[in-house]
Amino acid sequence: MANAGYEEPHLVSLVLQSKKALQQGEQLCANARTVSMQSAQAAVDVLALDAKVRWMTDAVLEQLQLAAGVAKIIEQKRMALDARAKEWDDVRKQRTDALDTILDALGAQLVPPEFHTTSPVSSLFGSPNASEDEAEETRAYFKPGQSPTETLRDVLRNGIGSLKRKHRELDRTRWKTLRDFVDERSIEDLLDNIESERGVLDDILAKTSDYSESLNSTISAIRSSLPSEIVIPPMDDIFSSQETISTDMANHLSSLTRHYDSMAQALHDNEAGEIFSEADIQDMHRDTEELPKVISDLEKSGIAITASYEQLLSAKHVAEEQLGSHRAVLDNLDELGNIMDEMLAYKQAAEDEFADQLASLHTDLGMIEDLHTRYTQYQYSYCKLVEELARRREYAVAAAKIVKSMTLQLEALTEEERQRREQFNEIHGDHLPSDVCPAMQNPPTRYEILPWNNEPEESLPNIPADLLQEALDRIRTSDEGVSASQSL
Repeated sequence: MANAGYEEPHLVSLVLQSKKALQQGEQLCANARTVSMQSAQAAVDVLALDAKVRWMTDAVLEQLQLAAGVAKIIEQKRMALDARAKEWDDVRKQRTDALDTILDALGAQLVPPEFHTTSPVSSLFGSPNASEDEAEETRAYFKPGQSPTETLRDVLRNGIGSLKRKHRELDRTRWKTLRDFVDERSIEDLLDNIESERGVLDDILAKTSDYSESLNSTISAIRSSLPSEIVIPPMDDIFSSQETISTDMANHLSSLTRHYDSMAQALHDNEAGEIFSEADIQDMHRDTEELPKVISDLEKSGIAITASYEQLLSAKHVAEEQLGSHRAVLDNLDELGNIMDEMLAYKQAAEDEFADQLASLHTDLGMIEDLHTRYTQYQYSYCKLVEELARRREYAVAAAKIVKSMTLQLEALTEEERQRREQFNEIHGDHLPSDVCPAMQNPPTRYEILPWNNEPEESLPNIPADLLQEALDRIRTSDEGVSASQSL
């Protein structure tokens, strides 16, 4: 009985320790099972959130791609407008260069002073400053190095007009050119007005020049604000590990259950009078001493399952944050859509305004072309005028030769007739009564050839030979160009 009294307290303590260990093991296993179930739900949540985030990301990227397409279209339209403006600039340069060329040609073609008068009303080539030029030219005839009496002899011999004409022909630096009769102020006003309107076209283009760049910048900002892909924990590894750990924990729990059942049975047997050997007692103590290690293993297994669960919770938290970020991205995307609608509407208005302004500029180009045509015809008609005046001068010279020849012939006939009448009167006049044919003493009729109806003799300007040849060359070149154009 002494041995039984000695063993019982130890068996009760061992049974209590075994029961406590079993209860702790059961609690740890229950917690682990709960965490495993929560892990499964967390995994489902993570996968669902990841799918939603991916779907939203793809949708946002698709919308951004469409927005990038709109930005590209806007840029292409802007480049097309720039090309149309550049095309207009090229045409303007061609026509202004052509106008400058004809004006330079007019400036190089001299107009003899006899071609224009001092009155701006009486001549096509009238100049308000012509009288001042005449006075200046008159003063220039009396040079300091020339003798006054010599100058006076020239005036008395040839007249002041002839002296002036001679001086003008020698001093061509004072001659006017065809360009002097062009209203260049109006041309400058027209070109200034065109340049101003061209500036308006640049202002219209500038209104939408940064649209494409702004859209692309906003698109890049929205794309960069998209959350990165969710790093999904290795689900298979986590659940495989949890399953392995759960199996180990179940084995440990089964071991604790068997130990408790064994200890409870030993206590029951001891109470029934069974006496255990010292070796059995030591085995019971040794097995009981192993209980803390088993509990420690169960706690470590629970911590491992909790760690994998927290890993899933962390992934879920990240997915939820990314989903929240997507909402802000969607708000920005909606705002971008509204901005694009405004841009497209304003862009269309700017394009319509551009078209109207460009049409007005093309009308201005027509005015430049009209000026070029007008001054080209002006030069051509002047050259034809020089040719016509040269022809008229030839006619006047030929007519004058005929008149002079006829005058000389009539004078010779009259002189011959006078001599023959005087000879007749000397021989027969004294032998005839005075009252017989009194008219035989009359001299022959003398004739004078004068302009019809006493009209003043036509005065034609003198055309220097080199200016006449220059005009003829220009006429020939112009006619050849017209013929070539017609053949084409």
